[in-house]
Amino acid sequence: MSKSIPKADFNQLRKLDDELSKRFISLDPRGYFLIRVDYAACQIIVEHYSNNLDDRGRAVDPETGELLACRGGEPRKPIASYRAISAKQMGIKLTEGEKPYPLGRLDHALYMGRELQRAENCLVTGEEYVQD
Repeated sequence: MSKSIPKADFNQLRKLDDELSKRFISLDPRGYFLIRVDYAACQIIVEHYSNNLDDRGRAVDPETGELLACRGGEPRKPIASYRAISAKQMGIKLTEGEKPYPLGRLDHALYMGRELQRAENCLVTGEEYVQD
């Protein structure tokens, strides 16, 4: 027997999630990740990019010290790229094995787990994945 969330409760969950997404979060000093789905290869791809943080906690280019633009600018090259067929496999690649691990903050790891699960679901269903 499968249970589903009543629509009213689901709307409350969405509203709460949207509000929580507005809170301030500190950037991970070990960098950031771009997640995408390669449907042809049936894989989740995660690219890890480095950054440094200035005294105000803003991401700056490690080489130039310039603020990193959210949009536009020159394409950056990842310092590492990971491929996996599931969220769990990717999570293990990011948190086990040789140190240093690419994740430096617990809240960042939780966010990555959530996004990887969404990416896996899109891989399975064929829906388009867009990182949140």
